[in-house]
Amino acid sequence: MSEILDRPQPKPGVLDIAAYKPGEGKANPGGRVYKLSSNETPLGPSPRAIEAFRACAGELHYYPDGGATALRQAVARRFGLNADRIVCSAGSDELISLLCHAYIEPGDEVVYSQYGFLMYKIATLASGGVPVVAPETGLKADVDAILARVTPRTRLVFLANPNNPTGSYLTQEEVKRLHAGLPKNVILVLDAAYAEYVRRNDYEAGYELVATNENVVMMRTFSKIHGLAALRLGWAYCPAGIADVLNRVRGPFNVSAPAIAAGVASLADPAHTDGAVEHNECWLPWLATELRELGLEVEPSVANFVLVRFPESAGVTAPEADAALQAGGVFVRRMEAYGLPDALRITIGQEEANRLVVEILARLLDGRRA
Repeated sequence: MSEILDRPQPKPGVLDIAAYKPGEGKANPGGRVYKLSSNETPLGPSPRAIEAFRACAGELHYYPDGGATALRQAVARRFGLNADRIVCSAGSDELISLLCHAYIEPGDEVVYSQYGFLMYKIATLASGGVPVVAPETGLKADVDAILARVTPRTRLVFLANPNNPTGSYLTQEEVKRLHAGLPKNVILVLDAAYAEYVRRNDYEAGYELVATNENVVMMRTFSKIHGLAALRLGWAYCPAGIADVLNRVRGPFNVSAPAIAAGVASLADPAHTDGAVEHNECWLPWLATELRELGLEVEPSVANFVLVRFPESAGVTAPEADAALQAGGVFVRRMEAYGLPDALRITIGQEEANRLVVEILARLLDGRRA
């Protein structure tokens, strides 16, 4: 005990955090690497965004605009929103942390679904809060289960919609029912990182709920369909009161000038993101169908990835499938951290990568059957 007291100690909860581990993409000596572990777009960023990023090189000695005014205005124009209610950030991860930092006191509770994004738990614990997990039904968020776990100590409810890593989603009506069941002092945070990929008439990212309520926040990111993951860029649409709070607690220059410029340029190139949607609409069902024909269980997905379940028999388990894919230069995401040890999450890649995934897994399964 004395040895512990002789060195600095973090606040309670910090040492309970399992550090977030990003998707792998190691070098493959003598061969090409296909990184399908982090749900990045295979089309890369817009050429306009690359040009805008490069144009900032001569002004790196200047601080960026602390209010990210140009980016907020560009987002507002693109989606028909009030720029004053937009808060820009260093990716959605920062928004999650800011919300927990601003609204969670020690002992307060944060509710999220069983297979929700890992950062919800990390940010909750880092703020001294208590993570409360609502079980899912069929790998899909369960509105009734979430509401049943709301108590007087609940301050935030996070809902990834579509959800990562399952690819499932809740309809607009289900999200409205969830919100209607929450106390007015509980914030519903709609994490719509993959909203651009959804092509369902019954889906809505969250604009309407934010516009008509004081306790709903919608988070978005430039890391996925915009292909700007390296720049760490996100934004939230908030009620005026919550936007004011987040602007008080965020860093004064939390978004870099190159990120702002690239984000503005990307929004001005909708043809590029439309191309990413078209690519996904082609290869998402193709990959899911091919993997199912191999006898694997593939969860329905509306995002740019599939969750694939593997049998427990030796030779074709998820870890063995992952090893075979890595040997072929393909890196996907293991799901043990999410409580899904029998699954791999596979991002939709370029045609060559998608076909290689099927080829490698087909060889693995054929070898086992032989």
